[in-house]
Amino acid sequence: MASHRKPRTKVRTTTPAVGLTTAALASVTLLSTQSATAAPAEPKPAVEEVQKKVDALYRQAGAATQEYNRAKAASASQQTKVDTLLSDVAKRTEKINEARRALGSYAAAQYRNGGIGPAATFFLADNPQGYFDQSRLMDRATERQQRSVTEFRTQQASAAKKRAEAVKSLETLTETQATLASSKKDVQTKLTEARGLLSRLTAEEKARLAELERKKEAEAKKKAAKLAARQAAEAKERAEAEEKAREEASKESGGGSGTGSGTGTDPGSGSGSGTDSGYAAKAEKVLAFARAQIGKPYVWGASGPSSYDCSGLTQAAWREAGVTLPRTTWDQVEFGTRVATSDLKPGDLVFFYDDISHVGIYKGDGMMIHAPKPGANVREESIYYMPIYGSVRPA
Repeated sequence: MASHRKPRTKVRTTTPAVGLTTAALASVTLLSTQSATAAPAEPKPAVEEVQKKVDALYRQAGAATQEYNRAKAASASQQTKVDTLLSDVAKRTEKINEARRALGSYAAAQYRNGGIGPAATFFLADNPQGYFDQSRLMDRATERQQRSVTEFRTQQASAAKKRAEAVKSLETLTETQATLASSKKDVQTKLTEARGLLSRLTAEEKARLAELERKKEAEAKKKAAKLAARQAAEAKERAEAEEKAREEASKESGGGSGTGSGTGTDPGSGSGSGTDSGYAAKAEKVLAFARAQIGKPYVWGASGPSSYDCSGLTQAAWREAGVTLPRTTWDQVEFGTRVATSDLKPGDLVFFYDDISHVGIYKGDGMMIHAPKPGANVREESIYYMPIYGSVRPA
């Protein structure tokens, strides 16, 4: 019997949705677990640390700049030497060719003569006197041939020697140019790293960094003022002592021996003042030139006229006074007479850091003119802004 039951309505399940929700929850859980186990981000360095790193990078770039300057000067010198040697080799090669041509003409003449012996030549001669005249000519020709051979060999040996020197100089030049390229890359790497550190600072951090710089400059100026006061006091004491010595000398010479006493003291004082005035005149030219460069940018490896690095400025300034300084700080510190900081005079060179990677021109009162670092211009600054290595009086 047929059934009259109402058919059941099929209920659609939502299993896929449940599955998706489960997968999503699993993903969230996994991400949460990964976030919890991930390494924490490195803390951002303090402004003071950034300042130290940037200063260190600029200092390293300064040392690399001096290495670049030395390699550049050596490369230029070596290139001149190579050019001279190659020119000499060319001249000697031409002399070899001349000697070779002379030998060739002698060989050709001998070939045309056929190598006839002296007895046959005597019997074939029109007259005996003609033979003897010809014989003497041949003897002289033989001597010229021997001299030509000797000259050829001498020129050949000399040219070979010069050619070997040229090859060796070219090898040295290649090595120097490699050092030049390496130093240039080193400078650029250090400066790029320093700029990267500075670029990541926030506006607030940059303001804090500027404040630290101002504080450092103020402390350096205080030390410069103390040095200026001490130097002024010492100069006053010396002037008073000299005045007192003159007065005493004048009293002692009042009895009639004044002419003799005056003659004895004048040469010494005249020589001293002459030396001082001579250096002062040169220093005035140096400082006049240096002041005229204030405001021009620091550019590593530059020696003017539109930009300078530290040793490029000192070299150019002293050139105005007729004194040729070496190119690098490492060589300039060996030029002239070493002086103590307390005895500094305008025009003296002051060197900084243990690696002697920076130099400035002392202008008096504890201040100097120098090309500081990348991003800065030639300016006046306290010599105490950086640790002093030592000082030199170039002339």
